[in-house]
Amino acid sequence: MAAGCMGSRLRALMQKECVALPGAFNGLVGRLVAEHGFKGTYLSGAALTASMGLPDIGIASVDVFSAKIREIVAVSNLPMIADADTGFGEAEMVRKTVEDYAAAGAAGLHIEDQVFPKRCGHLDGKTLVEINTFADKVERARQASERCSGGQFIICARTDAAGVPSEGFDRAVQRATEYVAAGADMIFPEGLHSKEEFARFAVEMRKLKGPAPNGGPFMLANMTEFGKTPYLTVDEFSKLGYHCVIFPVTTLRSAMKPVQEVLTLLKDEGTVEPFLDRMYSRKELYNTLQYTPGLEWSYPSQTNKD
Repeated sequence: MAAGCMGSRLRALMQKECVALPGAFNGLVGRLVAEHGFKGTYLSGAALTASMGLPDIGIASVDVFSAKIREIVAVSNLPMIADADTGFGEAEMVRKTVEDYAAAGAAGLHIEDQVFPKRCGHLDGKTLVEINTFADKVERARQASERCSGGQFIICARTDAAGVPSEGFDRAVQRATEYVAAGADMIFPEGLHSKEEFARFAVEMRKLKGPAPNGGPFMLANMTEFGKTPYLTVDEFSKLGYHCVIFPVTTLRSAMKPVQEVLTLLKDEGTVEPFLDRMYSRKELYNTLQYTPGLEWSYPSQTNKD
C-alpha cells in the first residue's frame, strides 16, 4: 500500500461526513469494526497498553504501535488514525514515528502537548510543554508527512490545555492556532466539558486556513466513556463542526467486562456452560475471519473490500 493512500481515503470521507472511528486494539476487533460497516478505525494508546497489561503512561514503543497498526489495517482495510502519545521523543523521533506509521498503513496520527510521561487526557494533574516546543514537533511531523506521503498522511495535534487549570479554554485555542500554523491539518481538543465548548472551539478553528470543508483544520472529537466529556452522538458532533469522532476504549471496555464475568463464573462454579449464549461462537468467529475449514485461506482476506 502506497504511503498516503489511507490518508487520502480518510480525507475524502471527512469532506462528506463526520466519520465514526471505533477503537480497535487488535486485528480481530479491526475486522469486526469493518464488518459492522464503519468506514474507519482508531488505535488508542490507552487500549493498546491496557491490552498488554500496562497503564497509559507512554511505556509502549513506536515499534509496538507500528506493528499493531500493520496488524489491524492489513485485515480490516480501514483508514486509521493512530495515537502517538507525545511523539516517542523529540524532533528526530517524531519524524521517524510519522514514517513508521505511514509505512504500517495508518491514515494519520495525533501527538499531544503533554510533558512525558503523559497521562490519560481525562485525568487531572497534567503538565504541558511550551507552545513553541510542541509547534516544533508538529512542524517536523508535517515535514515527514510531505516526504513520505506527499502530505496526505494526516498530522493531528492534540492539546490538553482546556483541562489544565493554569491554561484553560482560551489558551487551548491559542495553542491549537499555533499548531495549525506549524503544519497540523487536524486538531484534537482534549477534555472539553460541554457541547458549548466543542462548538466554540470549532468556530475558532474555522477562522484559520486548512483542508476542512468549511475552512480550518479537520476537527477530531473524543467520545470516551467515564471521562469529562458529556455523551454526544456522532450526528451531534457533526453539527458542532467535527469531522471525525473517536471511541478509543469502547471495544476494550465492552470486551473485558464479560471476560471478568465469565472468569468469576468459572472460578465459582467450575463450568462456563451458563455463559455460552453470551459467547462469540465458533461459527461467528470463522465468519469474521472469512475462514472455512478445509479450504485454503488467502492472507490477508480483508474484511472491507473497498
